[in-house]
Amino acid sequence: MTMPHRIIEGTAILNRLHAALTKYVVLPSPEAIDAVVLWIAASHAVPAWAYAPRLVIRAPEKRCGKSRLLDIVEGTCHDPLITVNASPAAVYRSIGTDNPPTILLDEADTIFGGKQAEANEDLRGLLNAGHQRNRPTIRYDSNTKRIEKIATFAMAALAGIGQMPDTIEDRAVVIRMRRRAQGEKVAPYRQRRDGPGLRQIANDLNQWIRGHLATLERAEPTMPLEDRAADTWEPLIAVADLAGGDWPDRGRRAAETLTAERDGHTVTSDRIRLLADCRTAFGQHDAIPTAVLLDRLKADPEAPWIDYGGTGLTAMKLGALLREYDITSGNIRFSTGQAKGYQRADFIDAWQRYCPDPTAGDPSQPSRSSPPSSDAGRLAKVVRLKPSQPTLDDEMPPPPADASGTA
Repeated sequence: MTMPHRIIEGTAILNRLHAALTKYVVLPSPEAIDAVVLWIAASHAVPAWAYAPRLVIRAPEKRCGKSRLLDIVEGTCHDPLITVNASPAAVYRSIGTDNPPTILLDEADTIFGGKQAEANEDLRGLLNAGHQRNRPTIRYDSNTKRIEKIATFAMAALAGIGQMPDTIEDRAVVIRMRRRAQGEKVAPYRQRRDGPGLRQIANDLNQWIRGHLATLERAEPTMPLEDRAADTWEPLIAVADLAGGDWPDRGRRAAETLTAERDGHTVTSDRIRLLADCRTAFGQHDAIPTAVLLDRLKADPEAPWIDYGGTGLTAMKLGALLREYDITSGNIRFSTGQAKGYQRADFIDAWQRYCPDPTAGDPSQPSRSSPPSSDAGRLAKVVRLKPSQPTLDDEMPPPPADASGTA
């Protein structure tokens, strides 16, 4: 007798997965639980996605449950391929199918941290490229004398201590685990005993999701996020919308909450930190000598500039960091002399794009309008401060003998 085909209802299967997660693992927030549920479900619909979000499970110390969470992910995701140390070539060959496995990397901090980081650049590049469909790696096969395209697109989860590389976390749903408090209890997990139950959830997820691939492929959910964050979370929101019930609201709340949390704990790059610190150093001045700017930057004991690069931030290092934003020094003339320095007007665009100040309406605007100047003229520009404007004359060092100063 043929067994009747079971109808899997989306809301119910996501709720079952949610219950399984919370049975074995304490996650940091309800939004984090929902995010992991939706990520696992999305792994069963890889053919439908244009982007394959990474799942980063990280903790500040050992014994925070990250490996146990990865065990539950392995038990419920699509076709898991788990490893603690894999060569890029092996991962490439595993992915290169129309229905790729879900890559699970435990102890990822040992792969991307310390002395191993440089040796695993190819693996990091694979994980970055595999976030978006149709980003293959190209290799030349000397035996066949042909160019070979190797697929990289696949879902991937990483667990480790500390932050993962920025380029990976920027493409990831980040779960920040923490050690269980004394009153937080979970059931012990044994793969032989508990694994079959998890695989049944995985099978039901797969049956439900695979029956709606066409719908998911056409889905264009309303996103609460923008840019890469929206690309990363779109598969999860599409699954939440497909499930219905309260999952659409829960999915969007998780997206907003975890993205804000990730942004709040992201290590700011040196250049962006420098832009923000320069804004503070400028105060209300329209121009500032390089020597004064350096002194003000180094006056903050919590800033990295005193010992930057081992010798401290110098005029040359400052210029190299700012040059990436098309900010260069020029001649500034004061009543007491002339010296190299920077104009506030040249920072405005970078401030607005990379480190807008949420506490003020438009803090990057100069206290008076400055006429635009060509790029070619920036190195030779001269600025006079009006008597009514704040002046740096008292702070300026004596002008050099050649009256032009140094960069």
